Order: sequence, then structure tokens, then C-alpha cells
Amino acid sequence: MSQRDTLVHLFAGGCGGTVGAILTCPLEVVKTRLQSSSVTLYISEVHLNTVNGASVNRVARVSPGPLHCLKVILQKEGPRSLFRGLGPTLVGVAPSRAIYFAAYSSCKERLNHVFAADSTQVHMISAGAAGFTAITATNPIWLIKTRLQLDARNRGERSMSALECIRKVYKTDGMKGFYRGMSASYAGISETVIHFVIYESIKRKLLEQKIADEDESVKEASDFVGLMLAAATSKTCATSLAYPHEVVRTRLREEGTKYRAFFQTLSLIVKEEGYGALYRGLTTHLVRQIPNTAIMMSTYEVVVYLLNG
Repeated sequence: MSQRDTLVHLFAGGCGGTVGAILTCPLEVVKTRLQSSSVTLYISEVHLNTVNGASVNRVARVSPGPLHCLKVILQKEGPRSLFRGLGPTLVGVAPSRAIYFAAYSSCKERLNHVFAADSTQVHMISAGAAGFTAITATNPIWLIKTRLQLDARNRGERSMSALECIRKVYKTDGMKGFYRGMSASYAGISETVIHFVIYESIKRKLLEQKIADEDESVKEASDFVGLMLAAATSKTCATSLAYPHEVVRTRLREEGTKYRAFFQTLSLIVKEEGYGALYRGLTTHLVRQIPNTAIMMSTYEVVVYLLNG
């Protein structure tokens, strides 16, 4: 891969990630709140009627749905809270996606000379290596993003800034504090691998169909729609299979919690809240990830196509 090709993939990956992150930020905030261990605080009391007619209030540990969570955020914190953490996201998404796509493309080109070109092995190893590289480089940014999204403040109260959050993390946990949740992110590489294997398989089928029908060098609007559908389909499958690592990662990134390690957190969630808690926020995550991934991947393909002429 030439230096120009690497730069093209870096730029295209950054553009795709940025556009997707901005458009789907509110859903990201709702998802993070639902994954948090403090989500039950949103529903505080349930009114019960006793046999003699008296009523009592009892605290209910019931997880709210996405719409209820969204409603509470809007009522208590205001619309701006739906964009909490957008700053770190914009700072991190471009380099993260750029690093990912550049590493993926570079690794895939090298492995094509080792294994059968564009084989499943090539896509799996490339996706895994790219995910590991991007996670290691950008984990501190995502920790700050998560902390800001979990920083619930009433309407009118001053919210914590990214710089204040950085200082607080460093003061409390030192440099190692910025890498909390990284083990869960590494576990999440499986999602990335599944996603890209399915995506590349569908993409190859679409290309074969186009070659059979007409000149594959001519891109049409329908081609990019096909890529968006391929990205959405592959991401849905991957996310549904690997989602529990998302919940574990959010818990590990919470401030001052009892969660310390990946498997310890996983077992503790199951023990205290049941297996269902491992899929809390999945609906919101899918609603966010499907359009986000479709936008990101199609933007990436469009930018690569335009820059390569």
C-alpha cells in the first residue's frame, strides 16, 4: 500500500466516524445511562395499596426503557445533556476510526500475500489487529466520554468539563485510571471481527453481482445504498452476539465503583442483577449503531472513491 493510499484510508475513516458520531450522539448518551449501575435511580418509588386501603411507597429496582430514560434526561437535565461527551467523541472518533481503517487496510493487504486473497482469515485477523491498535491508542478518550455521559446534573446546574474530568481521574486513580475498561474493549474485538467478516462477505457478493451485470468501475447511488445495508446487517449480527462487553466496559469506567476487572464485573452483574442486565440498553445500542455504522461505512467508501478518482 502506497503512502497516498494510507492517507486516503486515514482521512476517509476519520470522516466516516465523525459524521456518524455527531448524528447519533443522543442515542449514545441514553445507551450509556441504561448500561450504568445507577440506572435504577430513575424510577424511585412505586405506590402500593394494602388490604386495609392504606397506601405505601416502596423503592423499586426496575430498569427504565430507552424512551423513559430519554424523557427523564430531557425533563431533568435539558436537551443539551443528550450531547454530553460529544467533545471527547469528536476528538477521539476521527483518530480512532482513522487508525482503525488504516491498520485494517494495511494488515489486509499484507495478509493477502500470506492467505488466500480476501479470505475469511484475512478479514478476521485484519479486523482484530486493527481493533487492538485503535483501542490501545484511544482508550483514555473514551473513558472521559463515558464519565461525562454519566455525569447527570439537574437543569441549570453547571456540568463537568472534559478538562475537569481528566484532572479528577488523574487525581483519583493516576495514569492507570485512564485505561479502565480496556480489558472489556479488548473482549469487544470479537464484535469487530464478526462485523467485518460479514461486511466484507456481503460487499464481495455485491461486487460480484455488479461485475456480472456491468462495469464495476462505475459507482452509482444504488451501490452506496447496498454498502449501507451491508454495514447495517453485519453490525446488527455482531452487536447482538457480543453486546455484554459493552455493559461491562461502562461499569468498569464508572467512578468509584466496586467493579475492578472484566470477569469479576461480569460475574457480579449476573449475580446481583441477572443475565438480563448484560443486555441492558441493547435496543438503544442497535438503534444507534445501525445508522451510525451505515453512515460511517458508506462515508468511508464514498471518500475513498472520490479521492481515488
